Amino acid sequence: MIKINNLNFAYPKRGKVQKQSLFENFSLNIKKGKITSILGRSGCGKTTLINLIAGYLKTERGVIEKDGQVITAPGRDRFVINQENDLFDWMTVYENVNFCSNGTGSADDCLRIVGLNEFKLKFPSELSGGMKKRVSFARAMIVNPDCLIMDEPFASIDYKKRNTLYAELLKFIKKTDKAIILVTHDIDEAINLSDEIIVIGDTPVTVKAVFEIKNKDNLSSNELLKLKMKIKSVFGGD
Repeated sequence: MIKINNLNFAYPKRGKVQKQSLFENFSLNIKKGKITSILGRSGCGKTTLINLIAGYLKTERGVIEKDGQVITAPGRDRFVINQENDLFDWMTVYENVNFCSNGTGSADDCLRIVGLNEFKLKFPSELSGGMKKRVSFARAMIVNPDCLIMDEPFASIDYKKRNTLYAELLKFIKKTDKAIILVTHDIDEAINLSDEIIVIGDTPVTVKAVFEIKNKDNLSSNELLKLKMKIKSVFGGD
């Protein structure tokens, strides 16, 4: 479990831009074995929050814990898939995946799972946006982190390929007991993928609402529409 207790964080003053607190006494729990979406409008602090969880940024006050251990730096127990291409352009697909291995996983097996084994000798420049993202998922599989963090990972992918990646991601996650964090501003994406949706906003950032989604496959289209409208009423749109 990821536990955020009384988090305080502000970016330092830059030029004429005054220091402004982004998080003040912010608390949140993210459960293992579930996909939790952090839903919020652009610029509301979503990426800063996951950078703090990943250990890329340090808290001013308060603590972030994973399974009772305080997070103070990046670690292999937390893996981030970014919105932008995060592959090494000078490495082949196989080398990109194998680079993340600690000797416990097979790059060939991971590439086979995401359907890219026949492209393993290609370079990222020879792949489509959707294929690059599948390589990123293969890297996550070979690292096998306790916590997988995804920052708008599908934003640059067309609708058809996005649905394919949704299915692949869900298939992978069902086999694990990981804490999965999806950062998005897309309500439909959050509903499609999540067990729980946490809507954040305002400055300093607050949790505006939490929606738990149970038996999603059994919900009617009308029930899903009602859920979407409830979320939208809190979220406020783009």
